[in-house]
Amino acid sequence: MKSKLLKRGLWGLLIIVIFGCLLMVTPRIWSALNPNKPPLGYHFVAPAYLAIGIGLEELVNKTPDIPEDIEEIKNIEYKRIDGKSLQLDIYIPKNIRKPAPLLVFIHGGGWKGGNRSDYLIYLVDFAKRGYITATVSYRLLEDAPYPACAEDITDAVRWFYSNGEKYGYDPDRIALIGGSAGAHLALLASYGWKRSAVNGDTTEVPENNHRIKAVVDIYGPVDLTTEYARTQPLVTSFIAHSFEEAPELYREASPINYLDKNDPPTMILHGTSDELVPISQSDLLKARLDSLGVPNAYYRVPLWPHTMDIVKRVNDFSQLKMNDFFEKYLK
Repeated sequence: MKSKLLKRGLWGLLIIVIFGCLLMVTPRIWSALNPNKPPLGYHFVAPAYLAIGIGLEELVNKTPDIPEDIEEIKNIEYKRIDGKSLQLDIYIPKNIRKPAPLLVFIHGGGWKGGNRSDYLIYLVDFAKRGYITATVSYRLLEDAPYPACAEDITDAVRWFYSNGEKYGYDPDRIALIGGSAGAHLALLASYGWKRSAVNGDTTEVPENNHRIKAVVDIYGPVDLTTEYARTQPLVTSFIAHSFEEAPELYREASPINYLDKNDPPTMILHGTSDELVPISQSDLLKARLDSLGVPNAYYRVPLWPHTMDIVKRVNDFSQLKMNDFFEKYLK
């Protein structure tokens, strides 16, 4: 009897192991059979990290070497406030012969962390493709809550509009790209944060002759008035008030409230298993863009959680689609 129970237990364990192995390799097999579709993920964070640990997936190199044919200009101050120097870095292909499009990357980190060097993989890879790339720092929550970081990104965009001739890019062909909180800030700046037409008595941002040409939203929040956002600790810390105390601030900080038919083409990348920023946020943005007739591209990346593009397979797909998007709307 004990021998039969032992055999059954071993067979059960073997079946579980085989089933687990099949589940782990399925995303790679599916993606190999469907190379033109978004890469399939693992739904949960734990199996995604397991896939990395056993070599099924590879993390991106977050500190790639700067090629000799790309000039790196670091620590350029674009703004000083309350004694704090806010800086940016620029990467310029040395073979540039005429003004090139500029791609500005804005890091995430829940508005409380992150560094402008976090997206170095994007900065270097797109500079290799002939773009001038840049990345900016902004005030984090330890410095000040909303609207500090939105003011900083708005000021950084104005700086970029004014310095194209000095650094060799075309100020009429600028794209903003952000991930998570950085995507939120990129959308605010691209859609016209604090326009008086939307916010009544708020200060209107002065118009100039330039506009953001395109924007890429990588799993960013777009509507902070939704039920998810009202009680999300990162959001309430960012606003520094509860929704009940200051609903107008939650509306003012929501990029979706600034959309109109004249806004720039928008690309969205979002994992369907994202629990930090639910994909319903991107679904909502897509629906609003379509209703207004704003050109857009939306990629729902199946079964990937937040920060999915740290995985090389997802990053490769993201770069491929971003490059297609920039070729269409910037070049």
